Amino acid sequence: MERRKFLQNAGIAGILAAGAAPAVHAQGAPTIRWRLASSFPKALDTIFGAAEVFSKKVSEATGGKFTISVHAGGELLPAFGVVDAVQQGTVECAHTAPYYFYGKDEVFSIDCAIPFGLNSRQMTAWMYEGNGMKLMREFYKNYNIVNFPMGNTGAQMGGWYRKEIKSLNDLKGLKMRISNLAGAVASQLGVVPQTIAGGEIYTALEKGTIDAVEWVGPYDDEKLGFVKVAKHYYYPGWWEGGPQLSLYVNQKAYDALPAEYKAAIEIAASHAHVVMQAKYDTKNPAALKRLVSAGAKLHQFDKSIMTAAYQVAMALYDDLSAKNPAWKKVYSDYAAFRDEQHLWFRFTEAGFDNFMQTGRSGPAKAAAAPKKK
Repeated sequence: MERRKFLQNAGIAGILAAGAAPAVHAQGAPTIRWRLASSFPKALDTIFGAAEVFSKKVSEATGGKFTISVHAGGELLPAFGVVDAVQQGTVECAHTAPYYFYGKDEVFSIDCAIPFGLNSRQMTAWMYEGNGMKLMREFYKNYNIVNFPMGNTGAQMGGWYRKEIKSLNDLKGLKMRISNLAGAVASQLGVVPQTIAGGEIYTALEKGTIDAVEWVGPYDDEKLGFVKVAKHYYYPGWWEGGPQLSLYVNQKAYDALPAEYKAAIEIAASHAHVVMQAKYDTKNPAALKRLVSAGAKLHQFDKSIMTAAYQVAMALYDDLSAKNPAWKKVYSDYAAFRDEQHLWFRFTEAGFDNFMQTGRSGPAKAAAAPKKK
């Protein structure tokens, strides 16, 4: 009897101890304050908002012990100054589009988007289940950065133009806000690339400093008001089939974190990654309708332009592989993964999407319609 009572009491004590453990642990967790520098203006709630989603989740996961303040581009430092700032430890982390830093090394672009590259789902697959994360982490060690995928816009539009682009001749001398590898390809087609931060694009287009601009897609483009100064809206953005945003964390600051705080960063970043894509997919359809109502004229790029751009891009990648060992190492894996993905997607995703988006007509469409009583 005494033995049974002892075991019962011991069991109750064990349960109480287990229940109290998280609270005791939380009380002993360090209070940490970080700053995150975004490359984007607050007005772009989808892209800038991804950093806010991330910050909120980190705080929730740590009981408010680990907080990260989010600062818009230009608030703490220039929009394109975030790599240097994280590398030097001026800020602990940043949220940006890696291809902005193509000038430092072309490999940055692979972590975001390159012309005729992976789409959104394929990019996520390469990063999380392929060799993408491993290869990019090795690359970022040179910059004292730990990277995490944190957002994707999905395939983008091809931009706004003051005049129609009917052939390659119409690209000659066109001053366009387009940068990184997309700009390198476009320049060989006659375009004059311009690198301009998101918050400054509208003014440049309005004043005629540029003739065209590519940004993201309907929802963000509507916010920036491009339809007011350029009516011709082209698709697809062949240079951004699935542009991925990244969270950059200073290596030293990351290494100093407790294991559970590191896990909070990883979990919060992946959550923000999904949320950002979901927001774009939800908001873009209605925004496109509004833009068309406001006077936007939709055009698909002529196949001759797409083909010429593809050929230039592939030649450029071969050239980079011959000159840049880091590019060759990452791109060769990326390209092989892309080929395998296309083999799969062409039979399933493409076939299904093509039918659902263009083939629902005749008997099939009639059969799907509800019958009147």
